[in-house]
Amino acid sequence: MDRGYTIGQLGHAAGVPLSTLRYYERVGLLQPTGRAHNNYRFYTQDALQTVRFIRAAQATGFTLDDVRTFLALRSGQTTLCKDVQPLIATRLADVSQRLKAMWHMQHVLTTMLALCHAQEQNAPCQVIDRLTAALS
Repeated sequence: MDRGYTIGQLGHAAGVPLSTLRYYERVGLLQPTGRAHNNYRFYTQDALQTVRFIRAAQATGFTLDDVRTFLALRSGQTTLCKDVQPLIATRLADVSQRLKAMWHMQHVLTTMLALCHAQEQNAPCQVIDRLTAALS
């Protein structure tokens, strides 16, 4: 028989704050199995596995909408790669775009730091002057 969890026990077992579990419930990713005699929500081992699945997917960069799709696919008998592949490709494209933006930021910051190092420490800061000029 499945072990029953209160929401607090589920959060502890999954290493997730209660606010996160409640949010997952509000957005339809997690449902309590039922209510105990004291009217507390209770969850089974399946709910714990679902929470762990959600956290693993999020840690990999998937959105909650992606997770919702994965959970729907996972509820079937067999999850086919052809159904999952487009989600992975979309997330990979997003990550690639963010990396490109981060590399650009790194280049700009490196240039700014080099500019600061090249001038006297007691001189007016050219970086602040350039940023201020960008506002005009």
